[in-house]
Amino acid sequence: MKLSAEIIVKEDIHNIQKLFEAEEKVFANQRAGYELVRTKQGLVFKVNAEDSTALKAVLNSIVKLLTVYEKTKQVVKS
Repeated sequence: MKLSAEIIVKEDIHNIQKLFEAEEKVFANQRAGYELVRTKQGLVFKVNAEDSTALKAVLNSIVKLLTVYEKTKQVVKS
């Protein structure tokens, strides 16, 4: 079953785009990947996967890196 999902980031678009440019867009097993697209809404992560397990893995890796960015930003502000 092919699956897809989108995550839209509306703040710090430039910094987050730079952060994710260094990351792999297609995972080693070729079952899932994502692309970054800049739109009027913000920075869109378009995720595609061959199955639900692969989709979950990609979403988790994106969210983990966004969480690290968010926490780092909070520490720098303090």
